[in-house]
Amino acid sequence: MALTTGNGLDGEYVPSPLERVRKQVADYEASGGGEGGTLEGRPVVILTSVGTKSGKVRKNPVMRIVDGDRYVAVASAGGSPANPSWYANLVVHPTVRLQDGASVREFQAREVSGDEKRYYWRVAERFWPHFPEYRRLAGGRDIPVMVLEPVAPRTPVTRLSGTAIPLSATKEARP
Repeated sequence: MALTTGNGLDGEYVPSPLERVRKQVADYEASGGGEGGTLEGRPVVILTSVGTKSGKVRKNPVMRIVDGDRYVAVASAGGSPANPSWYANLVVHPTVRLQDGASVREFQAREVSGDEKRYYWRVAERFWPHFPEYRRLAGGRDIPVMVLEPVAPRTPVTRLSGTAIPLSATKEARP
């Protein structure tokens, strides 16, 4: 069953201009994560977002960093002085889709700061040992850390007659 929502994630997909990224995403999706699922031997996931400027679907491999039922996306761009484009997408359109192997789910992204950011840096560094180096290379750029929290699946409420009621129109009846 395809996951379909009104958040733009089912719109037109525009592959990355970078051949390496295009190939990794295509291989990953075609094989359910069996191919294209690693970077330097460490697992990646495919992060699907809506482009800030274009409104088109964008897909990027990011390190697989898991903390309970949450994922962490570090906008390190390999230590570049600029944030990766997917970071701006998540700020403007925080509902994202993440493929981890064959599993595809939706998440709500939020940027963390302060003690929470320090905690997630420790989590991230357990999964990818290059993050301290990337922080140094970023030349003073404060690398954003995004936490992706699962979105509960929404199912339509149906009347006894079988006619669907839009979710926006439903209210719990309270005595």
